Amino acid sequence: MADAPSDNWVYRVLPRPLWPYAQLARWDRPIGWQLLMWPCLWSAALAAIVARAEAAYSFSQFAWHLLLFVIGSIAMRGAGCTYNDLVDHEIDRAVARTRSRPLPSGRVSRGQAKLFIVLQALVGLIVLLQFNTFSVVLALASLAVVAVYPFAKRFTDWPQFFLGLAFSWGALMGWAAQFGALALAPVALYAGAVVWTIGYDTIYAHQDKEDDALIGVRSTARLFGDRTRRWLIALYGLAIVLIGLSFALAGTGILAYAGLAVAAALLAWQIITIDIDDGEQCLALFKFNGIVGLIVFLGLLAALAFA
Repeated sequence: MADAPSDNWVYRVLPRPLWPYAQLARWDRPIGWQLLMWPCLWSAALAAIVARAEAAYSFSQFAWHLLLFVIGSIAMRGAGCTYNDLVDHEIDRAVARTRSRPLPSGRVSRGQAKLFIVLQALVGLIVLLQFNTFSVVLALASLAVVAVYPFAKRFTDWPQFFLGLAFSWGALMGWAAQFGALALAPVALYAGAVVWTIGYDTIYAHQDKEDDALIGVRSTARLFGDRTRRWLIALYGLAIVLIGLSFALAGTGILAYAGLAVAAALLAWQIITIDIDDGEQCLALFKFNGIVGLIVFLGLLAALAFA
């Protein structure tokens, strides 16, 4: 497969008949579920800091929530990618980077892909039912955005915005799992994660801009064009401000801000170094956002540990 790493450990562990399903779920490309996971973990840590201040913190509960969010992120990212491939079946055939994927290449049928979605969604449902009722309802509400996202590239130049709405939902979930309600802090965190997602997925979309232009697929990469660096300054800058605001509303303390400052420096480095016409570099910079998410989380963990 053109856009899959052939040396990934997944192919050494799974029998060959399961390889197409691993590719559908992108198990060989963990950056996707990691980027879905980080807002969940940020939110859980943010909530834990507030719970600790209110003498309602439980380490075992916090650790359990983190584990659930990791499993849920892997399952739901896989289901989402499989659904997206079903919707984009014909488009993927027309793009050099994606035409060798399991569906357009015929290695998996549409019926098999639909069954695979159901199996992954069941894992996600089992995870979801471990949380409180408010969290369950909140998570189900995200399905409307998830359903719309694959079609967004057909009717708007901002499909990355819809991806941000879906991929950042975990910024609400971690708080809801702790408190059974929402507050301004997780809402600000969610908004920051949405803007961050628009930024990093714009970088990712620059890989396909020539093919996208030929087949009429729309994206912020095509919309921004040579102004991408200026847009990234605005998007990443706003993301840092909004995440910082969520920290202030939650009263996280200086260590969380220190982590956020390091993350801001890493985002600035992306902006300085990006070459929008270098597809390999764009992919590398996109993947580097997994490190950015980790740094923010470590800052929150430090704030929790030394609160």
